[in-house]
Amino acid sequence: MIAAIILSGGTGLRMGKDIPKQYLEVAGKPIIAYCIETFERSNKIDKIVIVCADEYKDLMEGQIHSRDKFVCFAPPGETRQLSILSGMNALKEILSESDSVIIHDAARPLVTEDTIEKIAEALESSDAVLPVLPMKDTVYEVEDGKVVSNLERSRIAAGQAPEGFKFGAYLKANEMLLPDGILEISGSMQPAVMAGMNIKTIPGDENNFKITTPADLERFEEITGR
Repeated sequence: MIAAIILSGGTGLRMGKDIPKQYLEVAGKPIIAYCIETFERSNKIDKIVIVCADEYKDLMEGQIHSRDKFVCFAPPGETRQLSILSGMNALKEILSESDSVIIHDAARPLVTEDTIEKIAEALESSDAVLPVLPMKDTVYEVEDGKVVSNLERSRIAAGQAPEGFKFGAYLKANEMLLPDGILEISGSMQPAVMAGMNIKTIPGDENNFKITTPADLERFEEITGR
């Protein structure tokens, strides 16, 4: 079984709007609705948990169409990683240790069924899966405003969501960091790396960008034809 956790607890302050960016309406529906629909359509996804603050649950109820897949809303945590743990705790009674979980950001509305399928397939032979994009520019290590070294571009990649994990191993990797270590996590793959999990990469998707700035929102509006 594979479950999806869609993270929608962020505030999106950099967008400068009155509501979090994932709830802004584009072409007649909230941004988050686009990725929800993709996970609902995917034949690889059996269950869905949405991490969502109480005040937006009513809005989200109207965006859920596959009641057989939808499990519940989970409360967001103090950090992104604690929100992930909240979503996984909501799945404890449904998933076994050998099942998988795919974690996605609501602010990445253009995830495709093909990406989800590739992650699911890669999880058959690994503990975790990360979509990555190669670095196009020359990459440097910078410290205190000064270039320290020139990094090997072929060894550097930009990670994307969704990310896939074996449920039991990833849950344990996060629980081992409680209560304080988990607060220092800067990326959801980091606990898997720290726990020594077998992590595989797959090619990312340039169109699966995260809406963070007004320019990103304009790009998405152009794509959807708003």
